[in-house]
Amino acid sequence: MSANASYGLEQARIQLPAIVADAQAGHASIITRHGKPYAAIVPIQDFQKSQPAADASGLLALRGTGRGLWGADVGQTIAELRDEWDNA
Repeated sequence: MSANASYGLEQARIQLPAIVADAQAGHASIITRHGKPYAAIVPIQDFQKSQPAADASGLLALRGTGRGLWGADVGQTIAELRDEWDNA
C-alpha cells in the first residue's frame, strides 16, 4: 500500500488491518464514500500534532478576549448596570 492511498468504504472495512499497519508505518489513507473523501486514517503523531494543546481548550482559551469590553473601570461599569436594574 502506498502513502495517501484511497479506499472505498467497503474496501477499507475489509482491508482495515493493513490500513492500520500503514498508518503505524507513517502513511495516511483516505476513506471515500460514493467517491468523495469521508474520513482519514493517519499516523498517531500526525493526529496529535493537529490537536490543540490541553491548556488551550475550554474557557481558558477565551482568557483575555474580552479585554476592554467592560470599559476602563470594570467595577464602575458593573455598579452602573446594577443601578440600571434597580431603577427598572
